[in-house]
Amino acid sequence: MDPADLRLKNIVREGEIMPQYYNEKLNACALDRCLLRAMDMIGWRDKPLAVDLGDRVRALGCALTMQGSGISNVDIGGIDMRLEEDGFITIGTGATDNGMGVDTILAQIAAEELGVESSLIVVRGVDTDVSPFDAGSYASSGTYVTGLAAKNAATELREKICAKAAQMWDVDAADVVFDGQYVRLSDERAARECGRYLTLRDFANLCVKNIAGGDALTSHASACLPVSPPPFMAGIAEVEVDKATGKVTVVDYAAAVDCGTVINEALARVQAEGGIAQGIGHALYEIVEHDDRGRLRTGNFMSYKLPTRLDIGSIRVAFEPSYEPTGPFGAKSIGEVVINTPLAAVASAVAHATGHQVRSLPITPEKALLGE
Repeated sequence: MDPADLRLKNIVREGEIMPQYYNEKLNACALDRCLLRAMDMIGWRDKPLAVDLGDRVRALGCALTMQGSGISNVDIGGIDMRLEEDGFITIGTGATDNGMGVDTILAQIAAEELGVESSLIVVRGVDTDVSPFDAGSYASSGTYVTGLAAKNAATELREKICAKAAQMWDVDAADVVFDGQYVRLSDERAARECGRYLTLRDFANLCVKNIAGGDALTSHASACLPVSPPPFMAGIAEVEVDKATGKVTVVDYAAAVDCGTVINEALARVQAEGGIAQGIGHALYEIVEHDDRGRLRTGNFMSYKLPTRLDIGSIRVAFEPSYEPTGPFGAKSIGEVVINTPLAAVASAVAHATGHQVRSLPITPEKALLGE
């Protein structure tokens, strides 16, 4: 049976209960659409699984994967938020941005919830002396766990803005709204007529004056979720195997990712592309070797082979969004799911090209040519 059709017949789908995943219900799953999208991108239906090109064989291989979004009931993300003078909003977090863009994501989530421009959000650098607790930037938890904490903190700050304005104007908090630009009475016309219509900047400046309490408004929220909704990915590798040497070259790689609502497509795309490149390195090049005395033989980048841009072919990434109700604005994680498919997809493509199913990594030319 065609490998893609076999997967489509047995794939997990939205709404199912997964006994292999803590009996969690799949609230959001676009894996079937991911596979179909990747097939279209690579032209799966128009190509044979393997074709002889004379001195080499070109072949296809596909793989599906899932990961998690933080560790359920373990990962905790905390956020401190403060409305500063002139209407700037600072975010304190313990989630270190080590390259995945979590600072940008937290700013975007807070801006979306408050309705303000993201340029008004300032994310403070992590300092363990003063930052709120966060379990750390690992386990694909940044967007899902700490992002939800940011959304909750922004919700609380909005409520405090309205409550403080109501106190200043001696009205009910239910009669005050904050629309991202103005703090005002809910009846806009009446608000303008009686002067209860303030820009965020003016309101923030009033908050730090003695007349309004003499302090900036702050909020704090944390998130620790009982579930870890999985992102999904379909990846298809097109490789060429040299008949004489067994060298494997990745020609094309098509991937489609379901990470829920895509908060920032540019960041998600480079994470996916980088993870796929790393997975190709794992599949074909990277190996830790020791000599007979236990000394490391691959202890530098001359002997430990990492792929360069010339080694990974074309990498193309698409997104098939779903909506995860427990995540911020429907988001799931993307940090780690993207490294998983290249290993199996490349191995499958090599098997179709050579007839050898290599089951240990990396897939060296010797293994591809002669088997294990």
